[in-house]
Amino acid sequence: MKPAFDLDNIDIVVLDIDGVLTDARIGYAGDEHEIKFFNVRDGLGINLLRRAGFRVGLLSGRGSEANRRRARELALDFIIEGEKDKAAGFDRLLHDLGATPEQCCYLGDDLIDLPVLRRVGLAVAVADAAEEVKRVAAVVTRRKGGQGAVRELAEWLLKEQGRWTEVIEAYGE
Repeated sequence: MKPAFDLDNIDIVVLDIDGVLTDARIGYAGDEHEIKFFNVRDGLGINLLRRAGFRVGLLSGRGSEANRRRARELALDFIIEGEKDKAAGFDRLLHDLGATPEQCCYLGDDLIDLPVLRRVGLAVAVADAAEEVKRVAAVVTRRKGGQGAVRELAEWLLKEQGRWTEVIEAYGE
């Protein structure tokens, strides 16, 4: 049985990076440069959430300049990276934001995400997440990590909260 959740209380979206915003592959160009591919549709989904007043940011077990660059491009509200203990990183985030776990949606894909997924108000897994993650999640996206799962979550959440129409008015709808 999937856990219950209160969507009306959700106003913070926390995203893992590798396997969520990317397809979990990491490339290296020489000794210092890491290459990651981010889906532009996920970026639009994040912008839609921010336009609706959500605070959106990243919590990652790895750190990289590619992560920080994408966070800057999207003007994210927070980024915690290089955090192997995601529960501790999540606690710091809650403290910094003055928030409760119930206000947060977390989108993850692998075992390192389980401690946070078990605590948040809305636990979400990407389609290609580890089975253990899918079992904990209240919602599993149809799209895989790096292939529009964040955009799918954004659209679903905004529609479920009855805010989709107001957010897309800027696009002439």
